[in-house]
Amino acid sequence: MNPDLTVLWAFIIAFAVAAYVVMDGFDLGIGILFKFFTVGKERDQAMNAVAPVWDGNETWLVMGGGGLMAAFPLAYAIVLPALYAPIIAMLLGLIFRGVAFEFRWRDPRHRRGWDLGFMLGSLIATFAQGITLGALLQGIMVEGRAYAGGWWDWLTPFSLLTGLSLVIGYALLGATWLIWKSEGRLHDDARRFAKWLMPALLVAIGAVSLATPFVEPKYYERWFEFPGLLVAVPMPLFFGAAALALWWSIGRGRDWMPFVFTLVIFALTMLGLAISIWPDVIPGRVSIWEAAAPESSQIFMLVGSAVLIPLILAYTAWSYWVFRGKVGEEGYH
Repeated sequence: MNPDLTVLWAFIIAFAVAAYVVMDGFDLGIGILFKFFTVGKERDQAMNAVAPVWDGNETWLVMGGGGLMAAFPLAYAIVLPALYAPIIAMLLGLIFRGVAFEFRWRDPRHRRGWDLGFMLGSLIATFAQGITLGALLQGIMVEGRAYAGGWWDWLTPFSLLTGLSLVIGYALLGATWLIWKSEGRLHDDARRFAKWLMPALLVAIGAVSLATPFVEPKYYERWFEFPGLLVAVPMPLFFGAAALALWWSIGRGRDWMPFVFTLVIFALTMLGLAISIWPDVIPGRVSIWEAAAPESSQIFMLVGSAVLIPLILAYTAWSYWVFRGKVGEEGYH
């Protein structure tokens, strides 16, 4: 097994997960906020703000899950039975959300019901993603090469906290996306929502950050011993600067700034997550090298990824460029 290939695949999967959070996070966030928008043109405008890109955003979720199965099959075999319930809930939420997204246009007589389904599907999918993250962070019981825990081990106060935190984070991403891409009343409502959600997210991130070192002893060691200490010391300064910039931009900055600074906060949290678990794929239990597929399999998949990832990035960039304007009541302009 080539250790460099294993590290490369870990970065590819991490990139896919990060791309999913960035690209699908804001449209899930719009779904979470959907019931707070006025029935009629305001909801249609919010829907149109994500309609051209939302389908392609979930490509990265498929790549992350498929890449984990192919590149780290042992981790996939352990994680899946440990987290069946939240993963199934997430998939059902995404499916129902997608159905509601399409049918609200084609079945106007029941549009209120489809709007509620869109909101509930987005909320369930996001909350389940957060619970999955929390359950993974708090540790999975492993004996030999198999999951050794019970059906409900994923359900803890910590996993519920991470679930709630992700709901708030995605909702803020959705609000800041609408600040950038909408106008009129929807734009003003998005700014108002962002002003409430931004401090709520800071409180949630603070709570998760304080709790995380106590759910797994290795996290404390990685953060407060060299070389993790080099990141731990300046991290509060970076985070504080990003939070101040976000707050300022929500009130007075250009429309694109709140979304970008929200992404900066997400990037800092993902960096902290990476420091906490590296080099494990199952924190505190299985490293990336122990879970890796044979070298021949990694090379075979890398060839395909070298072709597919640039293609995905190209058509994604093109779609965002084509629909780069703001959304009015009549659509993009």
